[in-house]
This record gives sequence, C-alpha cells and structure tokens, in this order.
Amino acid sequence: MTSGKRHDRITLWSAPLVAIASLWATRSAELTLASVAGFLFSGLMFGPDLDIYSRHFMRWGWLRWLWLPYRRLIPHRSLLSHGIIIGTLLRLVYLFSWLSLAIALIGVLAHYGWGYTIDWGWWILQTWDWSMQHRWLILAGFCGLELGSVLHILTDRLDSWLRRRGRLNRIYRDHKLDKLKKTRPQGRSPNFRGKSPHP
Repeated sequence: MTSGKRHDRITLWSAPLVAIASLWATRSAELTLASVAGFLFSGLMFGPDLDIYSRHFMRWGWLRWLWLPYRRLIPHRSLLSHGIIIGTLLRLVYLFSWLSLAIALIGVLAHYGWGYTIDWGWWILQTWDWSMQHRWLILAGFCGLELGSVLHILTDRLDSWLRRRGRLNRIYRDHKLDKLKKTRPQGRSPNFRGKSPHP
C-alpha cells in the first residue's frame, strides 16, 4: 500500500493538472476553484484512508473522533471506502449526518435554553433553493472529491500490483537459483574453470 507521504505528493503534484483540465472543460474560474478545492480536500483529508489510523484521519485534529465509528464499521480497502463513487458518497452522507445532528442539537438548545423556535421548514426550503441555484458549483466540487478519491485508489492498486509483480519476479528468480544449485556439481563455485582440487 502506498504511504501517506507519497499520496500527499501525488495529490499536490496533480492539483495543477486538475486545475488546467477543469478550466479547459468548464471555462469558469468559479467551477475550477470548486473542483480543485474538492480534489485537494479529498486527497489530503477526505480520502478513502479515513477507514484506518492515517494522515487523513489525523488531519481532522480534535474533530477526528467523528470518524471513529466510521473506522470501526467500514473494513479497510472495502468497496464501501475504496469503491468508485460509492466511497465518496458514503463519506459525504456520513459527514452530513453528523452535521445534521449538530444543527438539530443547536435547535433544541436554542428552543429550551432561550425560547427561540427555529422554522425548520423554512431552513430546508432555503437550503434546497440554494442547492438548485448553485447545482453546477456543487457538482464541480463533488467531481473534485471523486477525482481525488479515484487517484488515491488507483495509486494503491498500482502500488499493490508492482509489489506483487516484484514478489513474483523474486519467486521466479529464487526458483531458477534452486534449479541451478541442484544441477551444479557439489564443491565447485559457479565461476570455477579449472580442475577440482579434490580428487
């Protein structure tokens, strides 16, 4: 598996390419900014490795406890964390669940502590209207999040493949050496060209 430092370097090196591709595709600085921000956030804090004790997990600081249930429930490198699209969607749903719970608690405290009643219907309607007005911005941000996740997954798979290939090469080389040892006469070095000193 690729180390956290290498993932960070790959993310940071790739960010300018993502910005150029996004600007070329959208012709919009705002959408480009949203996609690059999503890409960096995903690559550095919101990636698939939140299912283990990782750099992603540690960067949440004192909020890292939010991800403890996620780490316990999601097996490492499973489809739920390292799956294309489904991994990003699940992490978003998980994070927004915590956000919704925090907003609900604030509403309860405001109601019982200060007698302030929140019009939840109005807030939901306003949030929906804002989402519809900025749907392309939200989509660009999600694409950036997903692209950061996909880059992480592909890097992991490539690293695993290279390690597996290297291991297979070592096994093949060791097998050839074993065959040479069996066919080589005892007491002679592989570079010996003269007569054996022993009769």
